[in-house]
Amino acid sequence: MEKEFLKQTSLISYSENNYQKNKYDTISDIILSNKIPSTEWINTYGNKYSEIFKIIVNQNKLDDFLIKLFMDDEHSNKVILLDDLVFVSTRVLITKSETLESEQMLFVVSSSYLWSIQEKEGDYFDWIRERLEANKGIVRKKKTDYLLFLILESIVDNYQETYQKNAALSADKLNSTQIKPTPEFTSLVEKRKQELFNFKKATMSLRDTIVKLEKIEITNFDVKYFSELKEQSNNLISNIDFELQELESKINLIFSIQGHRLNEVMKTLTILSVIFIPLTFLAGIYGMNFEYIPELKYKYGYFILLGIMVLVTIAAVWYFKRKKWF
Repeated sequence: MEKEFLKQTSLISYSENNYQKNKYDTISDIILSNKIPSTEWINTYGNKYSEIFKIIVNQNKLDDFLIKLFMDDEHSNKVILLDDLVFVSTRVLITKSETLESEQMLFVVSSSYLWSIQEKEGDYFDWIRERLEANKGIVRKKKTDYLLFLILESIVDNYQETYQKNAALSADKLNSTQIKPTPEFTSLVEKRKQELFNFKKATMSLRDTIVKLEKIEITNFDVKYFSELKEQSNNLISNIDFELQELESKINLIFSIQGHRLNEVMKTLTILSVIFIPLTFLAGIYGMNFEYIPELKYKYGYFILLGIMVLVTIAAVWYFKRKKWF
């Protein structure tokens, strides 16, 4: 287990003029301290190493409450201020997955180090690592507050890019001019709605975490960066809500089309029924097998009855036309 943990853990140590990327040889090499002049980003793939986490907490004399937090299998969104550090947990959507699965991300942040723990291997932070290595921008001049901001910003940007890409594909498939009251079209709308609900849930979860981060107070940790992230996440939620309303309108339109078609069918059947009911009545009377029906002995009775039927039909059609029923 220890070898696997060390294999899945990396260290980036940087300052304005220095950059170093390393792997740990032993767990005892993992030192989390605010006395180190450089800024350190420790990243671990996998959250199943609870016993190793406990060892790291104890050997670095961190707050004991961290052990309990690491032992929890399922974390809700948490931003907990401990002794000179902040524990952050949030659930992040895996946009590379077609089913939009999610993973748990944990952060232990102090003024000099940031330890990120990701449930699954792979992330969207390579551009941050490249900027650190190439010393692009101001990232190496800043501390862990800015690094955490970039990580969370990367998640929000990934949400926005994936949402816009899926929205463009959805717009082609669910174009308003191509609305059809078919099970296939309705299924596409419901599938898109479920995707949007997943995006909204994940974005709201991330926004709640950002809002909590705005309120923390820790030495050498500036929370001003997170206001912009909150605004970005709010904009994304607004876009999702707008598209959900559009999809709801399309569903309502489908139901309206189906209802209109059903009404047209029922109206046609009703008109035909009203026309043929009196004809059926007449045919029924003169189809009875009684010997003494006076009209049966009349020479032109058959033609007179047909004429009456024609007149009844014409009168019914004229009445329906006058009422503009068809």
